[in-house]
Amino acid sequence: MKVEAYVLLFVGAFFGCVCAMYWFLSYEPSGTFMLLGTMLLGFFPGGYYFWWSRRMKPRPEDDPRAEPADGAGVVAAFPSTSVWPFVLGLGAASVALSLVFGFWTAPVGFVLAFAAVLGVIRESRRGGTV
Repeated sequence: MKVEAYVLLFVGAFFGCVCAMYWFLSYEPSGTFMLLGTMLLGFFPGGYYFWWSRRMKPRPEDDPRAEPADGAGVVAAFPSTSVWPFVLGLGAASVALSLVFGFWTAPVGFVLAFAAVLGVIRESRRGGTV
Protein backbone atom coordinates (compact mmCIF):
# COMPACT_ATOMS: atom_id res chain seq x y z
CA MET A 1 0.00 0.00 0.00
CA LYS A 2 3.02 2.24 0.03
CA VAL A 3 2.75 3.11 -3.65
CA GLU A 4 -0.89 4.10 -3.32
CA ALA A 5 -0.08 6.16 -0.22
CA TYR A 6 2.76 7.99 -1.95
CA VAL A 7 0.64 8.78 -5.01
CA LEU A 8 -2.20 10.21 -2.92
CA LEU A 9 0.16 12.14 -0.67
CA PHE A 10 1.78 13.61 -3.79
CA VAL A 11 -1.65 14.63 -5.08
CA GLY A 12 -2.38 16.31 -1.74
CA ALA A 13 0.96 18.12 -1.71
CA PHE A 14 0.56 19.24 -5.33
CA PHE A 15 -2.88 20.69 -4.75
CA GLY A 16 -1.68 22.24 -1.49
CA CYS A 17 0.97 24.16 -3.43
CA VAL A 18 -1.56 25.12 -6.10
CA CYS A 19 -3.98 26.25 -3.38
CA ALA A 20 -1.35 28.45 -1.74
CA MET A 21 -0.31 30.01 -5.05
CA TYR A 22 -3.94 30.55 -6.05
CA TRP A 23 -4.72 32.29 -2.77
CA PHE A 24 -1.73 34.61 -2.89
CA LEU A 25 -2.30 35.50 -6.55
CA SER A 26 -6.07 35.97 -6.51
CA TYR A 27 -7.35 36.30 -2.89
CA GLU A 28 -10.50 34.59 -4.14
CA PRO A 29 -12.05 32.48 -1.36
CA SER A 30 -14.32 30.02 -3.20
CA GLY A 31 -11.65 28.64 -5.55
CA THR A 32 -9.21 28.50 -2.67
CA PHE A 33 -11.58 26.40 -0.57
CA MET A 34 -12.26 24.07 -3.51
CA LEU A 35 -8.53 23.55 -3.95
CA LEU A 36 -8.20 23.07 -0.21
CA GLY A 37 -10.86 20.37 -0.39
CA THR A 38 -9.01 18.71 -3.27
CA MET A 39 -5.83 18.79 -1.21
CA LEU A 40 -7.65 17.09 1.67
CA LEU A 41 -9.06 14.48 -0.73
CA GLY A 42 -5.44 13.51 -1.40
CA PHE A 43 -4.12 13.76 2.15
CA PHE A 44 -6.86 11.90 4.04
CA PRO A 45 -6.81 8.61 2.13
CA GLY A 46 -3.07 8.93 1.49
CA GLY A 47 -2.39 9.36 5.19
CA TYR A 48 -4.67 6.44 6.02
CA TYR A 49 -2.95 4.18 3.48
CA PHE A 50 0.47 5.28 4.74
CA TRP A 51 -0.59 4.57 8.33
CA TRP A 52 -1.78 1.09 7.36
CA SER A 53 1.25 0.34 5.20
CA ARG A 54 3.48 0.76 8.24
CA ARG A 55 1.36 -1.65 10.35
CA MET A 56 0.69 -4.50 7.94
CA LYS A 57 3.10 -7.00 6.50
CA PRO A 58 4.39 -5.99 3.07
CA ARG A 59 2.49 -7.20 0.03
CA PRO A 60 4.35 -8.69 -2.92
CA GLU A 61 3.56 -5.49 -4.83
CA ASP A 62 5.51 -3.48 -2.25
CA ASP A 63 8.67 -5.61 -2.48
CA PRO A 64 10.99 -4.51 -5.33
CA ARG A 65 12.64 -7.96 -5.39
CA ALA A 66 9.36 -9.91 -5.59
CA GLU A 67 8.82 -12.54 -8.25
CA PRO A 68 5.48 -13.16 -10.00
CA ALA A 69 5.17 -16.43 -8.09
CA ASP A 70 5.11 -14.52 -4.79
CA GLY A 71 1.70 -13.11 -5.67
CA ALA A 72 0.21 -16.45 -6.70
CA GLY A 73 -2.64 -18.03 -4.83
CA VAL A 74 -6.21 -17.17 -4.03
CA VAL A 75 -6.80 -13.55 -4.95
CA ALA A 76 -10.11 -12.86 -3.26
CA ALA A 77 -13.72 -13.84 -3.07
CA PHE A 78 -15.97 -11.61 -5.09
CA PRO A 79 -19.69 -11.19 -4.48
CA SER A 80 -22.18 -12.48 -6.97
CA THR A 81 -24.25 -10.16 -9.13
CA SER A 82 -27.10 -8.41 -7.38
CA VAL A 83 -29.83 -5.90 -8.13
CA TRP A 84 -29.70 -4.33 -4.66
CA PRO A 85 -26.91 -1.77 -5.29
CA PHE A 86 -28.99 -0.44 -8.18
CA VAL A 87 -32.08 -0.22 -5.96
CA LEU A 88 -30.05 1.56 -3.28
CA GLY A 89 -28.82 4.02 -5.90
CA LEU A 90 -32.38 4.70 -7.00
CA GLY A 91 -33.38 5.32 -3.39
CA ALA A 92 -30.45 7.66 -2.76
CA ALA A 93 -31.17 9.55 -5.99
CA SER A 94 -34.81 9.91 -5.01
CA VAL A 95 -33.88 11.28 -1.59
CA ALA A 96 -31.40 13.69 -3.20
CA LEU A 97 -34.06 14.83 -5.68
CA SER A 98 -36.35 15.61 -2.76
CA LEU A 99 -34.02 18.49 -1.93
CA VAL A 100 -34.73 19.94 -5.38
CA PHE A 101 -38.33 19.02 -6.23
CA GLY A 102 -39.93 18.75 -2.83
CA PHE A 103 -40.22 16.36 0.04
CA TRP A 104 -42.78 14.13 -1.69
CA THR A 105 -40.00 12.05 -3.33
CA ALA A 106 -38.18 11.40 -0.05
CA PRO A 107 -40.51 8.69 1.32
CA VAL A 108 -40.19 6.75 -1.93
CA GLY A 109 -36.41 7.02 -1.66
CA PHE A 110 -36.35 5.91 1.96
CA VAL A 111 -38.54 2.90 1.18
CA LEU A 112 -36.28 1.92 -1.74
CA ALA A 113 -33.14 2.35 0.36
CA PHE A 114 -34.60 0.34 3.24
CA ALA A 115 -35.70 -2.41 0.85
CA ALA A 116 -32.22 -2.49 -0.67
CA VAL A 117 -30.57 -2.85 2.73
CA LEU A 118 -32.96 -5.65 3.67
CA GLY A 119 -32.36 -7.32 0.31
CA VAL A 120 -28.59 -7.22 0.73
CA ILE A 121 -28.84 -8.65 4.24
CA ARG A 122 -31.20 -11.41 3.12
CA GLU A 123 -29.08 -12.23 0.09
CA SER A 124 -25.84 -12.32 2.07
CA ARG A 125 -27.32 -14.70 4.66
CA ARG A 126 -28.65 -17.07 2.03
CA GLY A 127 -25.42 -17.04 0.05
CA GLY A 128 -26.97 -16.36 -3.32
CA THR A 129 -29.50 -14.36 -5.23
CA VAL A 130 -32.95 -13.69 -3.81
